[in-house]
Amino acid sequence: MAPGMMITNNLAIILGGGRGTRLYPLTKDRCKPAVPLGGKYRLIDVPISNCINNGLKHVYIVTQFMSASLNQHISRAYRMDVFSNGFVSVLAATQTDSGSEDWFQGTADAVRKCIGMMNLERYKRVVILSGDQLYKMDYQKLLMTHLSRKAQITIGVLPVEREKVAGFGIMCIDGEGGISDFVEKPGDPDVVERYKISEKFAEERGVDSPDKRWLASMGIYVFETETLLDVLKDESKIDFGKDIIPSSLSKYKTFAHLFCGYWEDIGTIKSFFNANILLGSKNPKFDFYGKDSEKIFTKQRFLNASRFSGAKISESVISDGCYFGEDVEINRSVIGIRSIIGDRSHIDQAIIMGSDSSERLGDPDDASRPSICKDVTIKRAILDKNVRIGAGVKIINKNGAEHEDGDCYYIREGIVVIPKNTVVPPGRII
Repeated sequence: MAPGMMITNNLAIILGGGRGTRLYPLTKDRCKPAVPLGGKYRLIDVPISNCINNGLKHVYIVTQFMSASLNQHISRAYRMDVFSNGFVSVLAATQTDSGSEDWFQGTADAVRKCIGMMNLERYKRVVILSGDQLYKMDYQKLLMTHLSRKAQITIGVLPVEREKVAGFGIMCIDGEGGISDFVEKPGDPDVVERYKISEKFAEERGVDSPDKRWLASMGIYVFETETLLDVLKDESKIDFGKDIIPSSLSKYKTFAHLFCGYWEDIGTIKSFFNANILLGSKNPKFDFYGKDSEKIFTKQRFLNASRFSGAKISESVISDGCYFGEDVEINRSVIGIRSIIGDRSHIDQAIIMGSDSSERLGDPDDASRPSICKDVTIKRAILDKNVRIGAGVKIINKNGAEHEDGDCYYIREGIVVIPKNTVVPPGRII
């Protein structure tokens, strides 16, 4: 099949996930795919950009919780011109007279309940992706694996370490790449050991890390459209990993596509925090730029360049439209758009998401604007958008708590999170 024909025959569906409770309070007012990432992006920009870079220009995003900000971002960032014959569109859950049971019950159920709005008969196959993962993948290679094996189902597979096995669907594959067995989140040590790949297999497939000897599902699937429609007929099967894939192995030709690049599931506050902090390292495993075929896109903004009055910055990401006062120190942090940092403030291992305000610069001591005022100390924290931190505040997890809910903050896995639009009064120590 010619490459052009292959591209036009494919639809991409990006799953927005559930309530995102493990990312709370970042998901208090928004769905997971809309959570800001890397200073000026959002999580959803990653899978959409992977699609655009690899010729998948018919994209649906399926979500049901707090989708207003996601809708706004998609409508402003991804406007396909009339010559591209493409679209990026959000499909939100719609509840009917039959009640709460109509909300999505799982990943497969979400696709099942949106099929009527997708015109699937126009496409030969469907690529199903997650909306909360950080990676770059050439989906054309994934599709070539699917086509060359004449597969009905193909699953993106990632080598993982022993300690991560319990969080994934783990599989065995044969010499041709066919999936012979699959188990969802195994806990039994004997079962886990049985799924371990051989050293010979690892060498032949280019799995370099000696610790990564288990093959995990990435939650990335390719289905022939007829196959997808068939597997979704059974309404008792609500999840791809738990239900659809295990029951499909004996019925459909199911193959694996091995991916050995950087991949991170942004499902918890800790994983979100760590993935962001690494973006400013000397040789980050993931970057938003790279070659033209690897760029991550987002909404176009017309912001001035950031201004500095005497800051010391190391291993950090600084976005547009920011202002930094005198004697500011920033280390291993991500500073989002339109951030204002006052004099003598010290920020170490923090994510500052910035401001939605169109007023980009000004006095950080102006009580009417979101900013970090003078003499503030922030360490191992996430500040959501539009927060105001008063002069002399210390956000340092003073009691070393792992999990705590405060009056204006949350602590998750030792990381302090200041919710969106919060005001922390001067002199407060958290």
